[in-house]
Amino acid sequence: MSPARPPEGAQLPLGGTASSAKGAPVSNVKSFWASEAWVDGRWQREVLLEVGSNGHWQRITAGVPVPAGAEQLEGPVMPSLVDAHSHAFQRAFAGLAERRDSESDDFWSWRDRMYGVALRITPEQLQAIASQLYLELLRGGYTQVCEFHYLQHREDGSAYGDELAMSWALADAAQAVGIGLTMLPVLYAHAGFQQPQLRPDQRRFATDADWVWHASRRINAAGRPLLNAGVALHSLRAAHADDIRRLQALVGDAELPIHIHISEQQQEVRDCLAATGQRPMQWLANEIRPDARWQLVHATHSTPDEIAQIAASGAGVVICPSTEGNLGDGLCDLPGWLAAGVPLSLGSDSHVGRDWVEELRWLEYGQRLGLQRRNVAAAPGSRPSTGERLFEAMRAGSAAPAGLASWGLQLGARADFLVLERGASGLLGVPAAARLDGLVFGSQGQVLRQVFVAGQCRLQQGQHEAAPQIGEGFESVMGSLWSGTDD
Repeated sequence: MSPARPPEGAQLPLGGTASSAKGAPVSNVKSFWASEAWVDGRWQREVLLEVGSNGHWQRITAGVPVPAGAEQLEGPVMPSLVDAHSHAFQRAFAGLAERRDSESDDFWSWRDRMYGVALRITPEQLQAIASQLYLELLRGGYTQVCEFHYLQHREDGSAYGDELAMSWALADAAQAVGIGLTMLPVLYAHAGFQQPQLRPDQRRFATDADWVWHASRRINAAGRPLLNAGVALHSLRAAHADDIRRLQALVGDAELPIHIHISEQQQEVRDCLAATGQRPMQWLANEIRPDARWQLVHATHSTPDEIAQIAASGAGVVICPSTEGNLGDGLCDLPGWLAAGVPLSLGSDSHVGRDWVEELRWLEYGQRLGLQRRNVAAAPGSRPSTGERLFEAMRAGSAAPAGLASWGLQLGARADFLVLERGASGLLGVPAAARLDGLVFGSQGQVLRQVFVAGQCRLQQGQHEAAPQIGEGFESVMGSLWSGTDD
């Protein structure tokens, strides 16, 4: 497959030097020095981190005394993570569906209420909502967000003058905050497996394969810093076989991410069985044959055979623990996915949680409750620390959902990183060997001293220069959306 864009940087061994295409060393190097940094899956001491003029790691060297001219970082340094699944507009709904006025409440009743919010949001309001969200995601240790974006059209379902008005609202929000953004315009064509038309309350989502491909190409051609695009299919119920194959034909061999919701709900599995004779992941593996570009969001309800099929395909799985818990989706087979070596990443989805530490805690605790045993994700003999294994799995799986070549403190990756606060709750007095366990399972409140994106400090002690204006804009929009409602 031929790449759609140049690689982000050469993959070099620890201590190597990146060069330009003509062989000359990269100039304008910015240097950082950390007493400890998480490099190659372990804590290393006295680490010099050098950022090239392209905002990517040029050199990473351990065991180096503090050099002249390097910025000394006042805490342990570790990679950030990619938030691999976001619906930004749903930030305006977080915490506002936690009441029940009828005998039953499930994913489907939540969805109907969520649609009511989706029908009211304008591009200007979306930008304000996304700005608040993306700032919160930075505070939660994410520096790249994959926006699974299906809120496309005017309130009546007609096209905006620029049909990507809602996409540019999200891109403007990300640019103002300074977070990386992978836009994923969504193919959303049907209401269900046996429903060829969309429901009236889905009118703002209507797209086909050609629309999605055109949108992705326009976004990638915009040339905005920290912005790229892939494609997405909402689900097998909303994108049928012909839709998926048409989008596959348009994408061809282009190296870009392809996301899809899959097997989130038991009813979805039953409906897929009734319509196709196969379970969702089984059908996808047999009929579409996904590859390493594919990201299966949720993949909550699986069988061992489906896990084996997905593992063989090279596709990744995006887990969204706080949302899956909030919606009552069920527990994924985390031991099965880990044992099969399937690439994993985290998503904040509906944004009831916006912090990867919380997501990892939810992920492990859900497994403990379901299986009634401890340290489910640990790997005795190779990675006995539960916090380390979960974090490293999600770090290793972060690049592909965002369409990036690499991720973390490794050469060629974008220079995104976190500086921990040594005295933070859960870290104070904890030895390095248990630091990630303390972070995931013992911390509370603010644990990040600084957050860097492409070598630039975006948050200092949790503060962002635009935070007051962003907060005011978000509060105003929430007042407009919810004034006079009973929700």
